[in-house]
Amino acid sequence: MKKKGNKTIKQLRRYESRNITFIQPDGSWPIVWERAKGMRVWDDAEREYLDFTAAFAVAAAGHANPRIVAAGQRQMARLLHAMGDVHPHALKGELACELSRITFDRLAKRTGKTIFCSSGFEAVEAALKTAHLATGRTRIIAFEDAYHGLGYGALNATWRSDFRLPFSRQIGEFGSFVPFPSVGADLAPLEQRLAAECRKHKVGAILVEPVQARGGTNIPPLGFLKLLRKVCDENGALLICDEVYTGFGRTGRWFASEHFGVTPDILCLGKALTGGFPLSACVGRADVMDRAWPESTGEAIHTSTFLGHPVGCAMALASLRELDSRNLPERSAEMGRLFLDELRRLAERLGRQRCRARGVGLMLALELFHDDGTPAADIVLGVIKQLLRDGFILLPEGDPPNILSFSPPLTVGKSHIRKLIRALGHALEEAFA
Repeated sequence: MKKKGNKTIKQLRRYESRNITFIQPDGSWPIVWERAKGMRVWDDAEREYLDFTAAFAVAAAGHANPRIVAAGQRQMARLLHAMGDVHPHALKGELACELSRITFDRLAKRTGKTIFCSSGFEAVEAALKTAHLATGRTRIIAFEDAYHGLGYGALNATWRSDFRLPFSRQIGEFGSFVPFPSVGADLAPLEQRLAAECRKHKVGAILVEPVQARGGTNIPPLGFLKLLRKVCDENGALLICDEVYTGFGRTGRWFASEHFGVTPDILCLGKALTGGFPLSACVGRADVMDRAWPESTGEAIHTSTFLGHPVGCAMALASLRELDSRNLPERSAEMGRLFLDELRRLAERLGRQRCRARGVGLMLALELFHDDGTPAADIVLGVIKQLLRDGFILLPEGDPPNILSFSPPLTVGKSHIRKLIRALGHALEEAFA
């Protein structure tokens, strides 16, 4: 690592909260990003990497997509900041209209209404507030292995105890957790469990990731969301789909809930919405939003300084045009099938008891086990570090983190995938030797 990188790491170690950036004592982790373009990232030493994370699934149309960047630059020169909930700018209305068009207009021939936010967890919390106001109920149902962010409201629906327990005396604990199904046989006992929760509590919402991301790329059976829709309708609750990760083509459809033939009441959106600017959205059916939120009399009861930021709106509109004009959701489905086939062949070669591949679109995973059947988190972490040395950026998932995740830009090419598979195969063969 060059002197510049050493300086950055030293600054972070001294001035950033020590709980944020993990720093390997031998200097092998992290790398210091300098620039990125398309599939590629360069560190401060000008070493090149292929990014199979899309920077947490944000860079769906590729890093520094020129049309998205140009839209942001033009807007920065014209209007850098506006006044959130007071004096609007034109692009906020245009983006709200476009989000309605691609969500509830397209899926249910209904109008959608938006609350703009900055990060994914804020969109989740806006959805939780909406459900509470619309139903008058405080309780929600969430799922084991779910990740909905780390704000105090979102923590009530995020499964991992290491995120929740340090703050358990301050958060409301208004969420109940039920198992996330993996096969069709799980649905009948899940229905019984949901019914029991609804009898026990006045449930205002069920909050779900249609495909769990950080929990391990967990893909439920086809009847899952239809079951949730049925339970919500029978009990007067709202169905909230957290598509912060899965939205905008990641799974081969605009939204992962489309795979299941179900339209939720509220969608939480973020990450790939702008391709790199902090902007998120809670989009709900207009009748639900109007039932929940009163007409403004001059003071919004849910707002923020940067609500509907003009640069974010400009980049979001450019990002949506890019995804649409280049058919990137369809490309995600096509390239995802090729990628999954390659992962399955690799898993077959290494042994089914050691490797299990799964995925939908360009949201893929390879789960690793030791020969005794225990989760191989140590191998996953070792392989990720080896592949970083080989020029590939990957992340682990799951608890324990025995899952290699793959969420590249939707512009990924066959040559990129095959290059990764070769390097991954060598690393895994060495790790299992």
